[in-house]
Amino acid sequence: MRPRAEIRAAEEIASRQPCPDFEIYRPLFKAVQEQIQSGIRKTGRFAATNNHVRAGDFFILGGQIVYIAEMGPITSTPEGPNARLRAIFNNGTESNLLLRSLQNALYKDDAGRRVTESDAGPLSAAAAEEGELANGTVYVLRSRSELPAIATRRELIHKIGVTGGDGQRRIANAKLDATYLLADVEVDTTYVLYHVNRTKLENLLHRFFAPGRLEITITDRFGNPVSPREWFQVPFVRHRRSHRAYPGR
Repeated sequence: MRPRAEIRAAEEIASRQPCPDFEIYRPLFKAVQEQIQSGIRKTGRFAATNNHVRAGDFFILGGQIVYIAEMGPITSTPEGPNARLRAIFNNGTESNLLLRSLQNALYKDDAGRRVTESDAGPLSAAAAEEGELANGTVYVLRSRSELPAIATRRELIHKIGVTGGDGQRRIANAKLDATYLLADVEVDTTYVLYHVNRTKLENLLHRFFAPGRLEITITDRFGNPVSPREWFQVPFVRHRRSHRAYPGR
């Protein structure tokens, strides 16, 4: 007889319903599939030494890509830490399953895989060399707009860009600027640049995130329609790494 925990895991994975807001997540799955094919992301066996699960993670289970959209409070159980997850599958379904159920299913699936985070590659560096001067900043912002299209997906929608000036000064009047959705913004993170062509890097970032670009049109202060192009539907996961960037290192 199979252990009750294994049976419960199989039942939870099989119990799915249509995802009502799948169109929000469709660009994420498209981007991840392209990144796996191009080698930007890799897949690896889900094992006891690499079994953590966080909101924003991607996995492959039963031949489908799974995205962890939400993760509830973690509780202690005899089996270990547990939490309720909102798992979205690339076939347009979702499951409100437990963390332990997902882990057990990935263990049992011979083809179960973790999808790695996108690799920043040669732009990452541990520290600036003495005397080097920064020449720009990559910023990741989140909007405080109360527009329904933004407010209902606030944790998913980010503005990504590059500036050569004072980032704080630039966003001080965000609520007066249609490119900032006429609303204040929060800074999720910044990455300092050294010896980088800012324009080329920004163009590269926007091409990379293009599958997740937010298609939205708002009316500016003068009544003109504006369609900001720097907002993307991408989850932000904070990393413990240096926020400095260099070319070719």
